[in-house]
Amino acid sequence: MAIQPNEVDSGKFNVEADLPYELRLRDFEMAMQDVYDFFYDVNSHLAAKGLQRLDDMLRPAIMSGVLSDMISASLAKHSRTLTENQYFNGHPDLIVQGRYPDNAVKAGEDGIEIKTTRKAGGAVDTHGAREQWMCVFVYEVDTEKQPAVDRAPMSFKEVYLSHVLITDFRKNPRSELGTRTATLDRDGVKKLRANWIYKL
Repeated sequence: MAIQPNEVDSGKFNVEADLPYELRLRDFEMAMQDVYDFFYDVNSHLAAKGLQRLDDMLRPAIMSGVLSDMISASLAKHSRTLTENQYFNGHPDLIVQGRYPDNAVKAGEDGIEIKTTRKAGGAVDTHGAREQWMCVFVYEVDTEKQPAVDRAPMSFKEVYLSHVLITDFRKNPRSELGTRTATLDRDGVKKLRANWIYKL
């Protein structure tokens, strides 16, 4: 089983994008390539043992969580001013280096929240409406092609980054057992998409 490598298309970035906190387009490119390289290395190892690709093993919610953590870590590594929030489950995922004690804050204002989704266009559920810089990575996993050995590698298709306000969200209905979530409303999604970073 030959695993296919993947490469970020450097020609698909928006040179007009508004980037906060001294971020550069190449920070995004290197972070995305880090993820591609990780999946190639891991999947090559799994395939050599006759096992499924990581992409095929993980449930969608788990895959999104893994990608969010990986992107956060890689962007922090390449960024000039941002670092990972050391507070467990703190917000936002990336914070300005040295702004908060021990680079840890439960709910901070200076930084970027990272989200990943398979939904084209970047509309993604959050745990609550808040003013924030929000970055959404839209990715695609090939689970259909047969045989499985011919499946394409996981790919980032779109990346959006925008400063959103509480008023840009709508609250979602909650079932008895569900957790309340909020999603950008129509105008909020339009604002997010206006400052696109990458489109494949």
